[in-house]
Amino acid sequence: MARSPYVVEFTAREEEVATLRREVRVRLEAWQLRSLVDEAQLCVSELVANVITHVGVGTPTTLSLLMNGTFLRIEVRDPDSRALPTLVAADVEAEGGRGMALVDAVADRWGVALLADGKVTWCEIAAEFVPWASGHGGPRSTRAEAMIDLYSGAGVPHRSNQGRLGTAEAEEAAISIITDLLHWLRAHGRDADDVLDRAQMQFEAQASAVCS
Repeated sequence: MARSPYVVEFTAREEEVATLRREVRVRLEAWQLRSLVDEAQLCVSELVANVITHVGVGTPTTLSLLMNGTFLRIEVRDPDSRALPTLVAADVEAEGGRGMALVDAVADRWGVALLADGKVTWCEIAAEFVPWASGHGGPRSTRAEAMIDLYSGAGVPHRSNQGRLGTAEAEEAAISIITDLLHWLRAHGRDADDVLDRAQMQFEAQASAVCS
């Protein structure tokens, strides 16, 4: 699936935030990245609010959504290279100061790029691609989810649309499954490294076939 960058120019005002959040949802759903909608919306809201608060209401601003490898990248560009966003430990009763702390908590990484005519504040969120039109990963993914449910002990399917917390829990269960399989292979005199290499080759071949 082609995921061409989405770029929109706007004037930094409070009333624009709701519109931008809707556009982010529409774009990510079209990109089959529904599991990232909440995190992406929060990051966009906080990055734009940072411009409104520290650069000024009415500032000409640009929002960009694009893929950087396997990461969803969010960029907010404004013309002021002096008002740099910082990560501060805001007091629990403070009315402000938590914006970049929220971005730091939600995103995998963030930063600021200084330009000749301003700056770009960006953040990236690890993306989980769902290449099947049905919204699932096919029978192999379904079998894997059933195994993850057994290992998690929760009895609740760990679908990607549960958010990053649910996905992190499922990832730990998946690691336990792989670890146990490696122990089984060793107990039966098999070469675990060789099996892992063959499994990786099969995975890459199947993934290539799906994307082509």
